[in-house]
Amino acid sequence: MPTAPDTYWRSEVSKVKDGKVFVRGYDLENLIGKLPFTAAVFLLVRGRLPSPRESRVLDAVLTAVLDYSLQKPGTVAARYVVSANPNMPAGLATASLAVGEYTLATEEAARFISTTHEQFTASGVSQEKFAEQVVAECAANRTRIPGFGHPLFKNVDPRAAILKQIAMKAGLWNEACRLYEAIHSEFIRSPRKADFPINDVGMMAAVMTGLGFTPEESTGLAIISTLPGVVAHVSEELRSGKPIRVVPETDATYDVAEDGKFLADWKDAGWNHAE
Repeated sequence: MPTAPDTYWRSEVSKVKDGKVFVRGYDLENLIGKLPFTAAVFLLVRGRLPSPRESRVLDAVLTAVLDYSLQKPGTVAARYVVSANPNMPAGLATASLAVGEYTLATEEAARFISTTHEQFTASGVSQEKFAEQVVAECAANRTRIPGFGHPLFKNVDPRAAILKQIAMKAGLWNEACRLYEAIHSEFIRSPRKADFPINDVGMMAAVMTGLGFTPEESTGLAIISTLPGVVAHVSEELRSGKPIRVVPETDATYDVAEDGKFLADWKDAGWNHAE
């Protein structure tokens, strides 16, 4: 392969040449109608065509968090925004910006899974002993283990359970995933945390780590997976005919005085009326 020129930009993702679009080396015209969208996503991000089982597992991941009603902050924020700016891209951008540590972002859990697996491989101790050490260290440092617990689902997050079954059936539940599960088993030995499941975000992180995606890529894919739901909500909001949504008076308490003496306080603050 020839040496790439020393230019400002360099990309191996795609190029346009002589009226053709080449995606990871493949003529896009050959992919349209033949390569399923999930497989195309894998190709773009991983840089190679997936096997059928890899595509099936990623397809399950992309279906796991299609929507979470109005209990997802990003969805509510998107609907508020489009009530003032009736624009689909504005809604999609808003929902994406709401993704982070407390909702949908898988990268923290994926990074934890990858890092602990590297540490375990170098440790020379049993999986159970290593899991015990990790949980004890996190407890001592008051460090949250990402991907554990859910406000609604106790003991088992059904979405996570289905994802694990699909990954196992495909033979893609690897050692890093098993270690994460062992850490969870040790974690829930505490009576106060006995009902904490591996949640959907934690399981998505585990499965996507097994598929070879980086932590950052996993969050990107998680965002892609939730966007169809955002499209549906934004479209519903646009049809609602309710411009400029506000917080209802019954949903807010305002501790604001109504007897402020502005002129006196302004003078006391040192302002000169002549200035």
